[in-house]
Amino acid sequence: TNISVAHCFYFRGGAELLFDGVKKHQVTLPCQPEPWDIRNLLKWIKQNLLKERPELFMQGESVRPGILVLINDADWELMGELDYKLQDQDNVLFISTLHGG
Repeated sequence: TNISVAHCFYFRGGAELLFDGVKKHQVTLPCQPEPWDIRNLLKWIKQNLLKERPELFMQGESVRPGILVLINDADWELMGELDYKLQDQDNVLFISTLHGG
């Protein structure tokens, strides 16, 4: 299905500092032939939302250790992590647990 999908992405715990301090992003992802999964979403976020220091958010094709990912308030480890297929209106929350100067 080539439908665009609307989502809210939230960045907390300091992660928002990499996104110009913006904690909530309402996003409609572009249409693509394959369903959006978290792996593709992270690439998209890195290219379109991330403003600085991508190494503090991403490591390889995933988030770096110390960033919790919740999909609709559930730990993404229960949802298949990178392979989770995004549904319309999903809320994805990224919380940095790394604190330091």
